[in-house]
Amino acid sequence: MDARSRLRGWLVSPASFVALCICVALATVFQFSLRAYVPGSMDVGGLTLANFTGLDKPIYLEAFANTLLLSVETTLCSLLVAYPLAYALVRVRNRFLKSFILIVSITPLFLGEIVRTYSWIIVLGSNGFLNTMLRKMGLIGQPLNLMFSHAGVLVALVHVTIPVVVLMLATAISHIDRDYEKAAQSLGAGPVLTFVTVTLPLSMPGILASVTTSFAWTFSAFATPQMIGGGKVPTVSTLVYQLGFSSMNFPLAASLSVAGLALTVVSLLALGRMTRRLKAIGGH
Repeated sequence: MDARSRLRGWLVSPASFVALCICVALATVFQFSLRAYVPGSMDVGGLTLANFTGLDKPIYLEAFANTLLLSVETTLCSLLVAYPLAYALVRVRNRFLKSFILIVSITPLFLGEIVRTYSWIIVLGSNGFLNTMLRKMGLIGQPLNLMFSHAGVLVALVHVTIPVVVLMLATAISHIDRDYEKAAQSLGAGPVLTFVTVTLPLSMPGILASVTTSFAWTFSAFATPQMIGGGKVPTVSTLVYQLGFSSMNFPLAASLSVAGLALTVVSLLALGRMTRRLKAIGGH
């Protein structure tokens, strides 16, 4: 065996081990989802499909709907906010301004998700920064109900997602050959038309990668919906936590996890199918 083969083996072995551990964990969760719940006991019963047949209750359907809606909204809002930042990060020539944009964009990555979520609790609370400023400006008389609301969870999730989306988009935009834009301008296209017909399609691979990552990341988010939503914005992850650690109904929690994972895979496949033509356009 030559040195290159040994190096490849050393690199592949850890990844294979991690993949095996993940598969074992998923198999364990799937096994739990097919077991009967024994009230008042940590043990589980025999095989059953009752855990899956019971997922059509309104509380679970609402959690699935909320999770999908939050994932789509977070993805779209993150893309709308992050694209101008990524474009400016790549195209701005002033080094100070470029550094400022980079620091503002990626600083949230240096803070844990819990810390970021607590900061939004301070901002969105009834006596928080936002409501205090709005009252002092005379724009509102009573505090806005931003905490424990769908809008509050959405804002916090967008803040969590933006740094990764900015980095992905900046990478895609930096690989665009400026000669294509110059060619469009030489043919009479203005800045807006050049962006719409050249820059945006050529950055499509980065857009698709960031959309997929943002959607999957938001779908599995737990800390932010739990802390900002306060139980009033049910999602799949928060329900799994409540069922597993509050009710100790681990089989039902496992079945909800499996259903959520299946819904994530189906959603990502549908998203990939819908955007395949756009990806082909961006590849030219």
